[in-house]
Amino acid sequence: MKVHGSCHCGAIALESEVDPERVTICHCTDCQSLTGTAYRVSVPAPAESFRLTRGQPKIYVKVGDSGHRRVQAFCGDCGSPLYTHADEAHPRSYGLRVGGLAERRQLTPRKRIWCRSALDWSADLHGMLALDRE
Repeated sequence: MKVHGSCHCGAIALESEVDPERVTICHCTDCQSLTGTAYRVSVPAPAESFRLTRGQPKIYVKVGDSGHRRVQAFCGDCGSPLYTHADEAHPRSYGLRVGGLAERRQLTPRKRIWCRSALDWSADLHGMLALDRE
């Protein structure tokens, strides 16, 4: 599936091919801190199809529990997270942040990881007051 997206302010844009069956929710504490919310939703994109079409992101490198270094790409103007990849010269894939993709409604998560770190309320939002706008 072809996807395209941008940061909130539009300074950075990207496009790629993804497999919509590989969308994942990550509940790790790093993703909670980096997003400022309960979890992050990502989809892998092969490096050969990934392309920045506008702008250059800022880069932050985090070291995971495994010791592996991960590049976190985000907009330096609006702060929107865009993608991640292994901290190497030629990464094999990119983890695109689904929230910034125009096709996000078609990218339903199929798997949850790091569930031991999940906030108790994050798995079931049924019964919560739901407003169309505020």
